[in-house]
Amino acid sequence: MEHRGIRAVALALAALVLLLVALPVASAAKHGRLAVPPPTPVSVPGGGTSPSPFPTVLRTPPASATVPRLAVGAAVLEDLDTGQVLLSSNGEEERPIASLTKLMTAVLVLRRAGLDDVVTVSDAASTEVGGVGISELGLESGERITVEQLLYALLLQSANDAAVALAEDVSGSVERFVGAMNAQARRLGMRHTRFFSPNGLDDRGYSTGLDLARLARVAFAMPDFEHVVSTKFHEIPAPSGPPREIQNRNVLLWLYRGALGGKTGYTSAAGFCVVAAAQREGLRLIAVVLGDPGEPFSAAATLLDYGFAAFSRRHLVDAGQTFGPVVVQGRRVGVATGHAVEALVRSDAKIRFAVLPRPGVTFPPGLGEPVATLRVEAGATVLRRIPLLATRVPPPPEPSEPGPWWRRAGSAVAGALSSLVSGLFG
Repeated sequence: MEHRGIRAVALALAALVLLLVALPVASAAKHGRLAVPPPTPVSVPGGGTSPSPFPTVLRTPPASATVPRLAVGAAVLEDLDTGQVLLSSNGEEERPIASLTKLMTAVLVLRRAGLDDVVTVSDAASTEVGGVGISELGLESGERITVEQLLYALLLQSANDAAVALAEDVSGSVERFVGAMNAQARRLGMRHTRFFSPNGLDDRGYSTGLDLARLARVAFAMPDFEHVVSTKFHEIPAPSGPPREIQNRNVLLWLYRGALGGKTGYTSAAGFCVVAAAQREGLRLIAVVLGDPGEPFSAAATLLDYGFAAFSRRHLVDAGQTFGPVVVQGRRVGVATGHAVEALVRSDAKIRFAVLPRPGVTFPPGLGEPVATLRVEAGATVLRRIPLLATRVPPPPEPSEPGPWWRRAGSAVAGALSSLVSGLFG
């Protein structure tokens, strides 16, 4: 009996110690001062949450200019501002994308709704929930909540119920919203992408690393998107009781210097996925990792490290820089670039230029007309194809005088005599 009492006291003291440690950690987490991400609450069936620990360290090799090898389904690294592809491994392979679907949902919502618009939650949205680890905000039927708050839930906590509420508000139904998602994908040139839901919970949607990088560039061009995905913690008012506290699931915001945010995703079919952007010394990169068997953040950090270590922005050509001339139907035409061009280039690469005449151009071209293409290469990589514009066009040759030979000869003699007389008496 005495032994059981001592044990109970020990357990109580241990619980008290854990509470005293947890309180300052929770307070620091709430104000974004932690060097590592704290556990995040994940919804469980029947209500309540269970803490889901995040990685607290990144397992990456030392940053270098060596092309990394990653044990993932697909990996893509691009210049966030220009779309220049720096690395692609299985980048065109169609794969399930889980909650990365919500990137398109956010883009459509930001284009078609205002942040202050108020959404009334439907019965369907309030019951959108799955199994263990499935993300939801816990929306209640009839709840009125702003688009902005739903976007925080969508992009930080990956809330599936928020995706349905936004889809119904923007398009009137989930089905019409999904149609708009696929139409937008076609407009963006995402030829290997198909959506079946606004949240990816269905696990039928698919895309590629290159298509998702294209979509991410569109999203990050929207200031409201970048502001939301760079937020670590956020409070969302509840219909009653305390506000709902949510936490960003992108641990790179804590663990990677210069992280701008992005989107995470996971299903058993898709594996662990992430789209992650970062900025250092004015260079902004976007990394896409699909089908990681474990956590995807280390692979994304490895890609970003490679990009920052191996590439720098270099000036390729000036505006009005001359090349050529280019031969157009036997005549030499002066050409030049229309504008200055920069690109990300590996530090060890040598730049080469090749001037390629455009087929089908006839003489004389108009000034400013594209008559050739300047191909800029670094090693085996084509960096840019730049139009070359006509800047100097020689006059066409004088037409031959028609008529028989003796008439042309007589005209020539008469011209010569006239010149002689003018020279003597003029």
